[in-house]
Amino acid sequence: MTSPGSGDAIGRFLTIADAAEILAVDVATVDALIRSGELPAIRVGSSGPWRIERAQLEVWIELRYEATRVDVAWNEGEFANITELSGARAGRIRPVD
Repeated sequence: MTSPGSGDAIGRFLTIADAAEILAVDVATVDALIRSGELPAIRVGSSGPWRIERAQLEVWIELRYEATRVDVAWNEGEFANITELSGARAGRIRPVD
């Protein structure tokens, strides 16, 4: 495990400010994601600072990418030709069972 003071890695746990810098958003945005439960985090002590595990942040980022891919695919499919979606060829009528 890398010690928090080494220059080659930040460490296992990130502060809210560290996570905000990685995500290129402000601290309030990360705080809101934590409080909503969308971004997993732990609190150090009963009222101490929040910490985000680096691995959990990376998983959360991947999940956001996947959600974006699904949204794009859904929006593209919404305007697709119904014939293309059904698998029927244009100009041919398929029998109905």
